[in-house]
Amino acid sequence: MRRGRFAPTPSGDMHLGNAKIALLSWLQIRSAGGEFVLRIEDIDTQRSKPEITDRIISDLKWLGLDWDEGPELGGAHGPYWQSERLELYHAALSKLQEMGRLYPCYCSRAELLAVADAPHGLSSEGAAYAGTCRFLSEAERIEKAKSKTPSLRFALGEDAISFEDGIFGPQSSPPGSGGDFIVRRADGMYSYQLAVTVDDALMGITDVLRGADLLDSTPRQLQLYRALELTPPNFAHAPLLLGEDGHRLAKRHGDLGISALRMAGAKPEAIIGWLAYISGIIDMPEPVQPYELASSFSLPHISHQPFILTGQMIRQLLPS
Repeated sequence: MRRGRFAPTPSGDMHLGNAKIALLSWLQIRSAGGEFVLRIEDIDTQRSKPEITDRIISDLKWLGLDWDEGPELGGAHGPYWQSERLELYHAALSKLQEMGRLYPCYCSRAELLAVADAPHGLSSEGAAYAGTCRFLSEAERIEKAKSKTPSLRFALGEDAISFEDGIFGPQSSPPGSGGDFIVRRADGMYSYQLAVTVDDALMGITDVLRGADLLDSTPRQLQLYRALELTPPNFAHAPLLLGEDGHRLAKRHGDLGISALRMAGAKPEAIIGWLAYISGIIDMPEPVQPYELASSFSLPHISHQPFILTGQMIRQLLPS
């Protein structure tokens, strides 16, 4: 049975870019007759807000995107909130520790930012970690621990990582690409890389379709899958929806939230049709229900180009 998921972070309202990913991941699974899971990635409890989770759930229902497991429905693979799955992350971390794949890192954020000539890390990061703390002696670690609480880093293996992306095709990452990465912060919070790997594996997810901004995270997660002896899903990364400034959608681009569009009078069929059009699924931006798209959905049809969203396009989604 094919299983996919949509896993929003409730730190901001769902916008059109999030809705595009939700629609595509939903269509991938519904077209295969599989099961769709909604998981709330609220591991950062300081930024996550319950009221935003409520709006995300309401927006998904309004768009016509349903799920087989998740909030309100439950299921065999819960809990479906990351904040309730901390014991699972702790168990994975303990296994990695026993294998000798973790080490304490005492580098401050300022120290990491100061390494201007280091190789580039992930698209969401600055310079790749240079491995400063990986080879500290035990005496050096004891001394540093007197004044600093360390984060924990995962020591990358020496092999290149290759995989087939469902949209962008063959991908390869050289050994050590991006540098050793944090799996638990100094404040005790588990990293996205660890949590998402554990969650997708334990929830039996077979297909992950997400934004292209996470494409270069995949080799890291594949190394975690290998180390933890877990089965990885098939990955596909869809191009992002960008603002007029060329950057991915964010709060600085104004109120593009699905909830705000609903209040302004937009119809869900119009939004679904427009998202399907810019994704390359249909030829014209016409109103359509999600289930009408499922039978003809195919990953190769998805456009490889990011789409720049203009104010004029937003106005076209609203009643005249």
